[in-house]
Order: sequence, then structure tokens, then C-alpha cells
Amino acid sequence: MVNVAVAGGTGDVGRTILEILQASTKYQAFVLSRKPSAVIPNNLVADYNNIDQLVSVLEKNKIHTVICALSVEGDSLAKSQLNLIQAATQSQVTKRFIASGYAIPYPQEALGVLPQLKGYFDGLEQLRNSGLEWTVFHIGMFMDYFATPALKSYLKPHVAAFDIENKVAAIPGDGNVPVTLTYSFDMARFLVASLDLEHWEEESRVVGDEVTWNEFLALAEEARGSKFEVCYDDIDKLRRFEITELPVHKTFYDRFPKEAFQFFTSIFERFTAEGNSHISKAGSLNERFPDIKPLSVMEMLNTYWKNG
Repeated sequence: MVNVAVAGGTGDVGRTILEILQASTKYQAFVLSRKPSAVIPNNLVADYNNIDQLVSVLEKNKIHTVICALSVEGDSLAKSQLNLIQAATQSQVTKRFIASGYAIPYPQEALGVLPQLKGYFDGLEQLRNSGLEWTVFHIGMFMDYFATPALKSYLKPHVAAFDIENKVAAIPGDGNVPVTLTYSFDMARFLVASLDLEHWEEESRVVGDEVTWNEFLALAEEARGSKFEVCYDDIDKLRRFEITELPVHKTFYDRFPKEAFQFFTSIFERFTAEGNSHISKAGSLNERFPDIKPLSVMEMLNTYWKNG
């Protein structure tokens, strides 16, 4: 069996990937974690500030492939992922590396408003010069954020554009730009399937479903059985880091202060309005693995919101 380690395997995306990986009979799953654990199988303590220690952990456990699922928050990508890439490069047994991403192909200009992305871009550049075979996953936005808690997900709740519970929408732009939405467990299934591929492209694309926000609105109204209260936030408003507050947003402010919430949400809503959140299906992993049938927006809405 091939040994595969998930860095950040106890986090939201990492835990999702780990669960699918552990179900595989082809790969032995390990977790790289900052803390020891008697509960997590094959938990390996990783000191992300010590490259030599990371090299030792990778070589001692014969880790062939590293899947990085460290958070974009703080300095996880700027320090921890960069050190892990260096360790994987130096390791005599590590050959493959999946960089942390699991979102959109961020435009370079995003650095101007999200400086924490520097670690993301630096990591990709480092991988290009590493000699490792590597890839980064682009999936658009996670569909999980638009479902009820009944949909299994380890992602932290977040609401953008649609408050389906209260039947209110604040649509970014004109609502006619395609957006890609992918369920987290579908992404993980494609990722684990891609471990079988003899060659990786630098970009691994996964498409759960493609809709415009106006199409999403029509499907949501049908599922909920009534019209929504709707407004449109134009791009100039989003560029001022402003969004229309939805009723459900107030429930997030205890852990995510309003000003910061609106700042970050406006950026990602602008990505959708400007087309950066649309992932092309041409050449995607969907074409390589047609047997994997991802959850569609209609299925999600009708299963978790139908006339609720």
C-alpha cells in the first residue's frame, strides 16, 4: 500500500479528505498533526517550524504523497506549508504533493486585499521548483454552505448571497455569471481517485455543478415553495467591501465581527460576480472519473430545503 499523509487532517477540509482516504484499500492514511493523539489512527506529530524533523517523519513513515489541507488563516500557508514543501523536497521517499487550495484559482490581484494568500502563491512557486509531482485543487465554492445541517459536512457554517432559511437573497453582480459549487465530500472522492493517476496536472479541477445565481434563485424558490425577497449588490458596492446584510448574518457576528465578515464575504462574492468562481469542466477530473456523480444544486436544494 502507498502511504499518504494529510497535513491538517483534523481540520474541516482535511478531515473530509481523511475520511474518504481511510476508506480506500489502496492507500494507508496518516495524519500530520501538531499534537499527539491516542484517538486518531496513524497520527504523526509534525513540528512545522522544524524542517529536519518533518523530513525525518516523512522518511521514517515512508510517506509517498503529502496532501496539504492546512488553513489559509494566519501563517499556516506562509510558514507551515512552505516548510512542509521543503521537507517533502528533501525527503528521499516523498514524490507527490497536493497544495492547500480547495477553492478558486485566485487572481494575483487578490493579494491586494487578502495578503494571507501570499503563502498560497509562494507555495505554488516553490512546488514548481521542487522536483516533486504536484497539483492544487480548484473546485469553485463549497456547496455545503448553502445546505442545511442535515447535509453531512465538517466545514464551518458560512452564508453568502442566499439566506435560504429566511427566503432572502442579496445576489452579487447581475446574477448571470456562472458559478461552480462543489460538495466537499465529492471533492474528496475525486481527490482520492486522482491518487491513481500516473500523471498530475498542476491544476486539478473538480466541478460539482455550474449555475448562475439567478438560476440558483429559481431553484431555491421552487424548493422552498415561495418567492424570495431579492436585491442585487453591484460590483462597485462589493469593491467598497459592502454587502447587503441577510437576516442569518447576525448569527455569525459573535465569532466573526460584522465589519470583518462583510469585508471577507464581499471579496468572495465579487469573485463570483467577476467570473473567477467558475471552473471549466473541460479537462477536469469529472471527465477522468465519470463514475463519480457529484451532488447537483437541484438535488441539494430539493433534498435539504424542499418546502421546509
